[in-house]
Amino acid sequence: MVDNGEVGTADVHEEEIESRFEATFGVALVMALQVTLALVSLEGGWKLIGLPGWVWLIPTVPEAALLLPLAWSAPRHRLEQMGRRRMVALALVGVITAANVLALAALIASLVAAQEKSGAELLLKGATIWSTNVITFGLLFWEVDRGGPIRRRAPDPPPHDFQFPQDENPQLAEPKWRPRLADYVYISFTNAIAFSPTDAMPLTRRVKMMMLAESAISATTVLLVAARAVNILR
Repeated sequence: MVDNGEVGTADVHEEEIESRFEATFGVALVMALQVTLALVSLEGGWKLIGLPGWVWLIPTVPEAALLLPLAWSAPRHRLEQMGRRRMVALALVGVITAANVLALAALIASLVAAQEKSGAELLLKGATIWSTNVITFGLLFWEVDRGGPIRRRAPDPPPHDFQFPQDENPQLAEPKWRPRLADYVYISFTNAIAFSPTDAMPLTRRVKMMMLAESAISATTVLLVAARAVNILR
């Protein structure tokens, strides 16, 4: 982790706003989707491969445990002093991604076993998985590109993982423009919709593999889950 002393005070403040508030909001939104689906599933008696609706609440426990020290000032600064804040952030994204992939696999298993009979149920489950996929990979791109939000602001940052239009045409961008979390969420959204880059181009193999994985999850959710739900509703 880069010493914050190498980065300007304004840059550190900007990164703290992104990580403590914007990124926290993204994770909280994912957890809200999971809780909502769990409550609706319990109310409607919906199951997932025979498991009760509260199974959607299981990932919220480790997610909350990892989010708290990243959002709360005192433990956050402690993690920064230990040089482990980025590791905890990546672990949080990893937990959400793993839980989402397992949820998708379980949902597909339910479809194969002909256990999913309700189109509304399938649509809500599919929408939760797809939305979580978009938010999670947006956070992952933001945390990985050029070593993360702090290292991107250092005097000598690592090479680009993404090539933004503003990098190619700086005269079209505002002075001292840098990508923010919203830019990475936009990349994630368009990749999940179009299954290909539409704004920023991936330059390194690692982000190409991440985009490939996101597109695969999105395509599976849309083509199998959503298509089956629409067919049931008809």
